[in-house]
Amino acid sequence: MSKLTRPETHYARSGQINIAYQVFGSGKVDLIYIPGWVSNIDLMWECADLVDFFTKLSQNARVILFDKRGTGLSDRIVNFATLEDRMDDIRAVMNAAGSEKCILFGHSEGGSASVLFAATYPSLVLGLITFGIFAKRKYSDDYPWAPTEKERQSVYKMIENDWGGDEMQLESLAPSKANDQVFMNWLARYFRSGASPGAALFLTKMNTEIDIVDILGAIRVPSLILQRTGDIDVKLEEGRFVAAQIPNARFVQLEGKDHLFWVGDTSSVLKEINEFIVHAKPKPTAIDGLYTVLDMHFFREELEPLQNAVDRFAKHFEGKILKQSKGHFSVAFKGSVNAVNCVFNLANHLQSHRTRLAAFLYMKNGLTQIKENQNVTDIVLRASLSTRKTTNQIFVSSVVKKMLHGTGLEFEAHESVLNPVTGDIPVLYRLKNKRSQFSPPKSSSYEMLTTQSSFMEKVYETIHKHLENESFGVEKLSNELGISERQIQRKVKAFTNKSPGQLIILTRLNKAKELLAFNRYSIAEVAYQVGFSCPSYFSKLFKREFGENPSSVMLRLHSNTPTSRD
Repeated sequence: MSKLTRPETHYARSGQINIAYQVFGSGKVDLIYIPGWVSNIDLMWECADLVDFFTKLSQNARVILFDKRGTGLSDRIVNFATLEDRMDDIRAVMNAAGSEKCILFGHSEGGSASVLFAATYPSLVLGLITFGIFAKRKYSDDYPWAPTEKERQSVYKMIENDWGGDEMQLESLAPSKANDQVFMNWLARYFRSGASPGAALFLTKMNTEIDIVDILGAIRVPSLILQRTGDIDVKLEEGRFVAAQIPNARFVQLEGKDHLFWVGDTSSVLKEINEFIVHAKPKPTAIDGLYTVLDMHFFREELEPLQNAVDRFAKHFEGKILKQSKGHFSVAFKGSVNAVNCVFNLANHLQSHRTRLAAFLYMKNGLTQIKENQNVTDIVLRASLSTRKTTNQIFVSSVVKKMLHGTGLEFEAHESVLNPVTGDIPVLYRLKNKRSQFSPPKSSSYEMLTTQSSFMEKVYETIHKHLENESFGVEKLSNELGISERQIQRKVKAFTNKSPGQLIILTRLNKAKELLAFNRYSIAEVAYQVGFSCPSYFSKLFKREFGENPSSVMLRLHSNTPTSRD
C-alpha cells in the first residue's frame, strides 16, 4: 500500500474567517477529523506515524482535515472562538468540500465540538467517533477526573514560559514515543506552528471552561467512544462517563497510555474506526437537533410594530418563529449566540418606541418538545418578573450560559423558581451589563467579538473610544496605554497575528458593518463615524475585508423588510 502524499490545501469561508482544509481518500463515506488543542494540517504530513494512520484510514473513507480558527493554516483571529463558532466552521468545511453527511471524528477537545455539532445537526451526521474526549476541564464534585484550578494554573504558566519546550513535557502525550527524538522534535514543532504562545494560552483557558455534560443526552446518532486505559491527559473514567450519558453509545477501552491516537497500538484504533465506518448508514430520526429558544414578553400599549421587527431580526439571525400572541414571541435558533444577538439588536431597535422587554433563553432538543401551553419560560418569566418591578432583563438557563462562554457576556445568579408543571427548579442567570441594559458587544453586534486578556481588553476599549478620530493610530494608542510602540506591536501580533494598525482598521470596519445593518445612516456618514475622511477609500477597504461593497450590505440586509426609519 503506497503512502499518501500531502493533499492540496483549500480554504472555506466561515463568516469572515478562512478555514484551511484538505481532502483525500477513496472511501464512499465522508469522515471529518476535528483536531484537539492546536493543529497544522501541512505539518501533519511530516510525521510518518500520522501519514501511515491516514493512509490506512483513507481506504474506507474520504477524509477531510481542517485547522480550527486561530490555529495552523486558518486565519489567526482577534477573539475567543466559542464552541458554536467551531460548530459553524465544521458546517463551512462540509459545504466547501461538498459533504452532505459525514462521520465526525473528534480528538480530545475536538470531541467537544463534535458532540455539540452532532446534537445540533443530526441530519448532517452519520455517526460520532471520539478519542480521548472530556466533558469538562474543571474539577467538580460530580466530575472529579478533571484538573483542579491549581493544576490548570500550572499549565498556563508552563505555556507562557516554555511553549513547545522541554518544560511542556510533551512526552506525556505520547509515552510510547518518549525516546524517539525525531518524533518529539516534530511534535514540539507541530505545536509551535499550530499556535503562538499567546494563542495557545487563550485556547487552553477556553478549554478550561468547556462543559458539555448537559448536551450529551441530546445526541441521537450512532456513537463510538474510544479511550486508552493509561491516558494521563484525559482519564479513562471520562470516556466512560461520556458514553454513559449518550443514548446507545458504544464505549471501547483500549490498552496503552498515549493520548495521541496515531501512536502506540494504532491497529486497534483503526480496527474500531473502520468497522464503525463500514456499518455507518443513515438513520431517520424525528429529532431535528438542539435549539436555543428565545421567549420574549413586551410591555407597551401599542404592539403593532413588534410583528415586523421580530420577523426582521429573527430572519436575519436565522431564527424560526414558533408562536406569537399579544406581546409574546417565541423564536428558535440553531445556536445561543444567534439568539443573544437577536435579542440585543431587537431591544436596541425598540428603545425609541419606549418598549420594555423581558427575555428568557433555554435549550430544547427538537421543536416538538416545546409545548404551547406548558412552556417553562412562561412560568419562569412571570415568577421572576413578579419579584422585580424592573423589566428590560435577559435571563438564561445554565446550559445556555455555558454555550455563551467566550462571547464576553457576564452573568449573575438569579433566584430560581419552582415549575409547578414539572416540579423542577431551573437555575437562572441574569445577563449583566455595566452600561445600558441592552448595549450590544463592544466590537460588533453580529460577530460577538470579545477580548482575550486584560491587555487586549484595554486595546479594544481604547480603539473604540477613538473610532471617530481619523488621526488615531499606533502612536496615540501607545501614549494612551503607556507602553512603547514596540511592545504594542509585539503583543498585538502575538495575540491576533495582525499589526496594531491592521487591528485598528479591522475594528473600524466591523463597527461600520454594524452601523450599516441598522440602516440609519448613509455610507458617507458611516465612514465619517468610524474615522474615514474619504468614503471611497472606506468602501475600498470594506470590500477588501468583507468581499462586498457597503451598498451591497445595506441592500442585502434591508431588502423587502422595513427599515428602522419606517
